[in-house]
Formats: sequence, C-alpha cells, structure tokens
Amino acid sequence: MTNSNGNNSDRLDRVEAIVESNSRAIQAMLEQQATDRLKREEEKIEHEQRMARLEDLMVSLASIEQGQNRMLANIDEAQPTMLRRLMAIENKVDTLIERDQ
Repeated sequence: MTNSNGNNSDRLDRVEAIVESNSRAIQAMLEQQATDRLKREEEKIEHEQRMARLEDLMVSLASIEQGQNRMLANIDEAQPTMLRRLMAIENKVDTLIERDQ
C-alpha cells in the first residue's frame, strides 16, 4: 500500500506541477496580450497624430497654392500694363534716337 500511496503522491505532484506550469503559461499569455493591446493603442494614437499632421500640411499646401494662383492672376492682370509701359519707353527711346540723327 505504501507503494500505491507513493505513486499517487508522485502523480499528484506531477499534476500540481503541470497545473502550476499551465497557470504560469496562461499568466504570461495574458500579460503578453495586455502588452500587445497597449502597443496597438499607442500605434493607433501615433497613426492618428500623423494623419492629423498630414491633414494640417494639406491645408497649408492648399493655402500656398491659392496664394500662388492669386499671384499668377495678378501678374496676368498686370501684364498688359507692363507691356504698355515698355512700349511707351520704347517709343520715347525711338523718338530720342530719331532726334539725334
């Protein structure tokens, strides 16, 4: 009978060791899941921040583009005036050259 109790005790010890091992493994898995979840949340926040920054940059670029378009429109509007002034200067120079001849 002592031998039988010894076997039962050995089996019980092995079962307890397996249960403890499984408990540690489960705890480690739960901790890893929690760590992974936190990491995903941090990555999500970083992604949202990058997207917000990108949107801000897009707004800035659109504003710059609008400014450039306004400048080009102003240049286009000013071109005839500049051409008239250049033609007037050219006419004056031609007149001065003709006087000197």
